[in-house]
Amino acid sequence: MIRFQFAILGFMLAAITPYASAARKFPEPMVVGYVFQRDAVLTPGQIDAHSMSRINCAFANIKDGRMVTGFAADAQNFAYLTALRKQNPHLAILASVGGWQWSTDFSDVSLTAQSRELFIQSVMEFLRQYDLDGLDIDWEYPGMAGSGHAFRSEDKQNFTLLLKELRQHFDRETSRRGRKLYLTIAAGASDDYLAHTEMANVQRYVDTVNLMAYDYYEPSSDTHTGHHAPLFTNSADPKKVSADASVRAFERAGVPAAKILLGVPFYGHVWGEVPAAGHGLFQAGKPTPRGYAPYSLISETMLNQGFVRYWDEAASVPYLYSADKQIFVSYEDPESLAAKSRYVLTHKLGGVMFWDYSSDPSGTLLRTLNLSLHRPVPKSAIVP
Repeated sequence: MIRFQFAILGFMLAAITPYASAARKFPEPMVVGYVFQRDAVLTPGQIDAHSMSRINCAFANIKDGRMVTGFAADAQNFAYLTALRKQNPHLAILASVGGWQWSTDFSDVSLTAQSRELFIQSVMEFLRQYDLDGLDIDWEYPGMAGSGHAFRSEDKQNFTLLLKELRQHFDRETSRRGRKLYLTIAAGASDDYLAHTEMANVQRYVDTVNLMAYDYYEPSSDTHTGHHAPLFTNSADPKKVSADASVRAFERAGVPAAKILLGVPFYGHVWGEVPAAGHGLFQAGKPTPRGYAPYSLISETMLNQGFVRYWDEAASVPYLYSADKQIFVSYEDPESLAAKSRYVLTHKLGGVMFWDYSSDPSGTLLRTLNLSLHRPVPKSAIVP
C-alpha cells in the first residue's frame, strides 16, 4: 500500500457538463444512476438531465401480487423525472421495484403463470400511468433469504420466466407506442447469486445487468475491515473479492460484456475500534453509529480532517484511517472511479451504474464518470 496525497487535474473536476447539447445522442458507454428519494420531493435543478443515460427511480413495492408505489412522493417525483426528457430526449426513466427491504413478494409473484401475469399487468399499468420507459427488477435475491424474505428453490427458474414474460409484454408495448421499453435487473455480485439464477438465459431478456459490485465488506456483517468496492483483488484480502472477479464470473456464466454495467458506490462504510496495523486495512473492527457514509459526508468531514487517505495499489481503491479515533473508512473517490472507467472501456462493458444520486450532491463523482468514460483521462493525469 502506498500513501500519498493526490490532485486531479482541474479539467477533470471542473463544474461542467459534457452533454450540454440535448440534440445529440447520449454516447456509449452508459451512465445509469439510482435516485432514491423516499418521501422527499425532488426540486428544480436537483437532477442533471444530461449526466445520465438512464435513471432508475427507487423503489416501487409489491402488494397483493401487484406493483405499487413505495413512497408518498412517488407520483410527484416520477413527473419531475419524466419532465427531464424535455431537456434530454435520450434520457430514459425507469421504475426500480424491490430492493433489499422490499423483495419479500418476488418469490410469490413469480411462482405461477397466473401470479406472473397479474404482476406483469400491474407493471404495464404502472408504466403507462407514470409515462415511464421501463422497469428495473431488484430482487435481492432469487433462491436466497436476503433480508429475511421468503424464497424457494424454484426461484431460479421462475426468475427467468418472469423476465421472459415481461420482455414479451415490453416488446409488444414498444411496437404499439413506438418507444422502447427497457428491462434491467440489479444483480448481486456473488457466486451465490450466480448459483441461484440462470444468467445465460436471463441475459437474453434484459437490456442490462446492473452488477452491484460493492458491499463486499460491510461493518454490519464483517468483523474485519476491507474494501467494500475493490476494482481488483488484493492478494492479502482474506475474502479474495473484487469487481473484476465478479465481472469475469458473470461473463463465464453467459452474460455478454456489453450487457454488464459495473456498479459503483457513491458512499462508504465505516468501522470503529480498528487497530493501526496496515493503517486499519484487513484488521478487526466493529460497527459504528454512522457506518453508512455518503461521499458528501466523507469529503466534507473526514478527508484531511483527522483522517489520512491511503491508496491500495493492488485493489485500485482508496481508504481512510484515523489513528486517533481508530476509525477505518472504505469508500470511492475520483481516482478510483477514473480507474474503473478505464476498466469499463478496456473490457468493453456496457457502462456504469451507481447508487445513489443523493450521496454526492456536489456532482464530483458523476462528473468524474462522464469525463473518464467519454473523454478518457489517462492515468498520468492523476498526479501524486
